[in-house]
Amino acid sequence: MRFRRLLLLAAAASLATAGLVVPSLRPAYAATLVEVTGFGANPGGMRMHVYVPDNRPAAPAVVVAMHGCGGSGPGFYQQSEFARLADQYGFLVIYPSAQQDAGFGKCFDTWSDAAKRHGGGSDPVSIVSMVTYAQRQYGGDPNRVYATGSSSGGMMTQHMLAVYPDVFKAGASFMGVPFDCFANAADYPPGSSRCTGGTMNRTPQQWGDAVRRAYPGHTGPRPRVQLWHGTNDTLVPYSLLQESIEQWTDVFGLGQTPTSTDTPQPGWNRRRYADTSGTVQVEAYSVQGAGHSLPSSGMAAYAVAFFGLTTGGPSTSPSSAATCRVTSTVSAWNTGLTTSVTITNTGTTTLNGWTLAFTLPGGQAITSGWNATYSPTSGRVTARNVAHNATIAAGAAVGIGFQAAHTGDTARPTSVTLNGMPCSTA
Repeated sequence: MRFRRLLLLAAAASLATAGLVVPSLRPAYAATLVEVTGFGANPGGMRMHVYVPDNRPAAPAVVVAMHGCGGSGPGFYQQSEFARLADQYGFLVIYPSAQQDAGFGKCFDTWSDAAKRHGGGSDPVSIVSMVTYAQRQYGGDPNRVYATGSSSGGMMTQHMLAVYPDVFKAGASFMGVPFDCFANAADYPPGSSRCTGGTMNRTPQQWGDAVRRAYPGHTGPRPRVQLWHGTNDTLVPYSLLQESIEQWTDVFGLGQTPTSTDTPQPGWNRRRYADTSGTVQVEAYSVQGAGHSLPSSGMAAYAVAFFGLTTGGPSTSPSSAATCRVTSTVSAWNTGLTTSVTITNTGTTTLNGWTLAFTLPGGQAITSGWNATYSPTSGRVTARNVAHNATIAAGAAVGIGFQAAHTGDTARPTSVTLNGMPCSTA
């Protein structure tokens, strides 16, 4: 029964960001998601989708964005902010779809012997074929290739950085595990996995040696690594964040003491590990109170900034993508309420595609909504534009709202951000 419950939890986690209370609509980007067939060697039998922004340089960067177990490339396109950021910064996004059945949905192969060796086969070879196709077909820059993903995709992110350090320049892993954490396919499912069972503990050198074994002939630079994990994640235990830190700091020959710590957003505690030149090679975010639900609003922008794809450079936080004012009006009764929200763009440039994140008071849970899609329904919520209101001109406003149940606290949402940047509220 415990194993069945964990499988259900895994399935629920992979669908968490898709649990919208109104039908999901593709964000109104200028370009569209395109499926590619015949992209090259494909031992993993994977599907490939690619998002190519209309405005891009001659040699755009390439970001591989990978879904969680039970998800898909098109699903992760819908649920994450990477396509909107691609429109803003002009990079390509590849969305692979895993086809390996791990017993509770299709997941990326991070367990087989073939997948753990450079050129060994399985999903890693398929993903590199997708990257090569994007370079050949769209002029993708081979010196600017990056990986990111959530849950199974976060695991695969660290995996690709280990197996193909000659292809990827950096990665951002959300809720992942260290490379070579899974012994084999039998070790993968929750409930039977030593890796995700909460007791995994190796020395930094043991973790680092695993990476070095993946491609013994590699003598070039290693990809920089960004790690994200929620402190309340029990499906992929939060303790694995520390194991990943130990692995990658050892790979870079860095100590276990961070060179700096800060809180770039409320509840985000960041540790940075820089080399002697001051370059941040590893950084880790502990997201206070978050479960198996990352990335949430604004986090993709920090990943893209870490890659160096924004004007701020690789070691800075994203530049302000939104200047905003948000007003909320609550009408409450018995155990229900409605909240009307007005979002005003107080900046000087038009917003093309937006996400509004906010925190609901305890006991409030959204039951329906209008003019946006909402996920999840309680706690830290992200509202995403629908097709008819994706653009907010400078000085203009849009109205959205939702109905919610409550247990007594009828206060307005707090900690409001638009496209990851804080808004003034009223």
